[in-house]
Amino acid sequence: MPFQIIRNDITKVKADAIVNTANPKPVVGGGTDSAIYAAAGEKKLLAERMKIGDIPQGHSVSTKAFALKAKYILHTVGPVWVDGNHGERETLRFCYRNALALASQLRCKSVAFPLMASGVNGFPKDEALEIALSEIGSFLLTHEMKVLLVVFDSRALQLSEQLVGEIDRYIDEHTVRDLGIAEYGEEIRENRHHAETARRIERERRMRLNSVGFAAREERDEFSSDMAPMPSAASFPVMGKSLEEVLGEAGETFQQRLFRLIDESGMDDVTVYKKANIDRKVFSRIRCREDYRPQKKTAVAFAIALRLDLPTTLDLLSRAEIAFSPSSKFDLIVSYFITHGNYDIHELNAVLFKYGQETIGTQYD
Repeated sequence: MPFQIIRNDITKVKADAIVNTANPKPVVGGGTDSAIYAAAGEKKLLAERMKIGDIPQGHSVSTKAFALKAKYILHTVGPVWVDGNHGERETLRFCYRNALALASQLRCKSVAFPLMASGVNGFPKDEALEIALSEIGSFLLTHEMKVLLVVFDSRALQLSEQLVGEIDRYIDEHTVRDLGIAEYGEEIRENRHHAETARRIERERRMRLNSVGFAAREERDEFSSDMAPMPSAASFPVMGKSLEEVLGEAGETFQQRLFRLIDESGMDDVTVYKKANIDRKVFSRIRCREDYRPQKKTAVAFAIALRLDLPTTLDLLSRAEIAFSPSSKFDLIVSYFITHGNYDIHELNAVLFKYGQETIGTQYD
């Protein structure tokens, strides 16, 4: 896929270019800088680096990669965090822009970044991630390149506390509700101490059975003012449509439905596959095959790119016999993003990675 977050040691990653968070002086620094020098061959790399001299903050220069599994090392000098009022954020943005521009000039097909400035430089990890995703995402809308963001583990990625809190609450509320329905069912009403819980669950259960869907939910109760029950994919294609319309659409394959939605969106193919984080070759294969059956991560990526609402998303997925489940953390996180109108695929992938889920988009399908 064009952009991917991976768990690895950046010195072991195979890419055309490896980005190093470099010291501005031609000396070996700490953190990622030290690790890259050690893996590449400190003496040879340092001699090459000394030929370049000082590098201003935000700028990038290239050297050979020596013993690394790469052609180039892009030495990029990140900002040292002071208090956020000394241009740190803009400097970090320039780091990504200049490193990506240099990789493009060198005709790199792939480039691997660490989460720059978030280590010994002290840049807040959640803001460092936000800037990385924003700059990489903007670059990939106009360039063909595989970009990797390399972290040791999910703990290295820190999301905003507000976003994590909202997603945790969304997941917990759906889990509690569905466990309650499955575990207690009709019997819960026999317990007087759980009378209110029974009424609440019964309302939710009727909603699910009647296939009303969260968008039609008008009765808000104290259980959650903004929580929507996970709908069934099969219920949505018929909502608001005549029988004639339903029968007319019944034979659409995933591929046919997808390209009808693309036509209706007004976007061209290139914009769609880039926004979906889909490899161009995969998209071409989809275009040529009416019987194409996508992986779930690919189908969801198109829904995000096209900014589909949840009913339309579930309808599209159902064309490939793919469904959402209220017991799936992946499905709940995707549903959270869609229902909250957040269609930033790179932020969604960062959240999926953080929660140990497979990211969306694809290079091979």
